[in-house]
Amino acid sequence: MEFPGFRITVSPSSKKRAHISRYETIIATLVGVSAVFVSGYAAYVQRQQVRAAVWPILQYDTSDEQMIRFSRHNKGFGPAVIRHVTIRVDGHPVRNWNEAFQRLVGPGKYKFSGSSMKGHVLSAGEGMDVLVPHNPDGTQLKIETAGPLWSRLNKDRYRVEVEICYCSTLGECWTLRSDSKTNSTTEASSCDADPATAFQQ
Repeated sequence: MEFPGFRITVSPSSKKRAHISRYETIIATLVGVSAVFVSGYAAYVQRQQVRAAVWPILQYDTSDEQMIRFSRHNKGFGPAVIRHVTIRVDGHPVRNWNEAFQRLVGPGKYKFSGSSMKGHVLSAGEGMDVLVPHNPDGTQLKIETAGPLWSRLNKDRYRVEVEICYCSTLGECWTLRSDSKTNSTTEASSCDADPATAFQQ
């Protein structure tokens, strides 16, 4: 390369160094991009491991072994935070167990025991009875003393449909739906309760 009064000469070694410098830049860029990818993948894997470690799996059951009961169990690895519950009898939402009894058996006063579901935190491996019907005298409704109430409830307990929306400690949520035919769980973006149909117990 020449200019008036000047002459600039680029030696072959300088060209070689320029090529090497470009290669080094490309390699450094690839290494940086790879490091970002590996870091992101490691964070994803760690998140999945934490998610699996606190994943709750809620189940609802109704049983007539020894006595009629309605229960729920957490078969997962982390606590289940129950956000809202909907109970239906023949497709009609009820607000409490007494109303459920009125629809199942008919008008009257019924005795039962159980635990609240709304707002409860069910630990991993924990199970509890949410409803245990009693005889009119307050004793437990057992198969040994089976009478008209036992027979009616044992037949009609499958008319009860349960929907429970619950979340993990990471804020991920699922909806459990259980009736006489299905028992399924699907992911939910959130647990927004409808005040008009939400179960109050």
